[in-house]
Amino acid sequence: MRQRLGDRIARQLKRARRHWLVAEILPKVIQRLGHYVRLMRVDRPIGTFLLLWPTLWALWLAGEGHPDAKVFTVFVIGVFVMRAAGCVINDFADRNIDGHVKRTRERPLATGAIRPWEALLLFALLGLTAFGLVLTMNTLTIKLAFVGIFLAASYPFMKRYTYLPQAYLGIAFGWAAPMVWAAQTGGLSELAWLVFIAVILWALAYDTIYGMVDRDDDLKIGVKSAAILFGELDRLIIGLIQLALLLTLYLIGQQAELGGTYLWGMAFGAANILWQQVLIFRRRRDDCFRAFLSNNWFGFFIFAGILLDYTFRG
Repeated sequence: MRQRLGDRIARQLKRARRHWLVAEILPKVIQRLGHYVRLMRVDRPIGTFLLLWPTLWALWLAGEGHPDAKVFTVFVIGVFVMRAAGCVINDFADRNIDGHVKRTRERPLATGAIRPWEALLLFALLGLTAFGLVLTMNTLTIKLAFVGIFLAASYPFMKRYTYLPQAYLGIAFGWAAPMVWAAQTGGLSELAWLVFIAVILWALAYDTIYGMVDRDDDLKIGVKSAAILFGELDRLIIGLIQLALLLTLYLIGQQAELGGTYLWGMAFGAANILWQQVLIFRRRRDDCFRAFLSNNWFGFFIFAGILLDYTFRG
């Protein structure tokens, strides 16, 4: 009798413990993980794509249509890891600013859901993961990676010192091109630096459009951006930058001896740029954000042109 009573009590305690874990602890763990997902922007992949597309441009151009499988794997994984790391350090740098901006006021660091030291620890872990991937590459790539890490870590602070943080973002994103070239070919070439320039121009254009979304808030809190610097000339200057981008991409095609298929990709990219200009014409916040998001298609069109040109070439 006592044995059965003891077994019954043990089963009840076990059920109570299980219920406590499911009802109390598990939801908190899931909520906590959700904060980290949002901090790394896993739920908003547009930034990953804007880094992935030029990396793929460089991979296919450096490999002349046949990138090394190991290099491809390392850099594609690296894109996801470094983009997450960049978002974490960006939110750490802006933790006292984001709460005053409509678009960013609910970010985990701004609301206090994640503490600053936790963000720094996560950034360190992501950075070490990315560097571990690079260590599988050649010596030149490893040396270039130190520059890449510095650019990624310092970019978020640029809006305090310059009205062109968008150009600095382009340098940080574009640095993938020389790294890819070093990993794929063991050296650097004029074509690698042309891709680097193209990415700088592209980022300067799309991130200025992104800056137009936050311009009113940025003016109130004293944050610098190209959208503020360009003022009423913003649409014109963005258009000129986009024209320079198309010219650079044309030169890339000439240098790489790409044919008509690539030019079709450029044509679709040019049409996308025209659509962006239509969207930003009235400078409305939502339309500017749509124009920024549409750059995912621009990157895709250019990559599709490169990929198909090499494919049809055999």
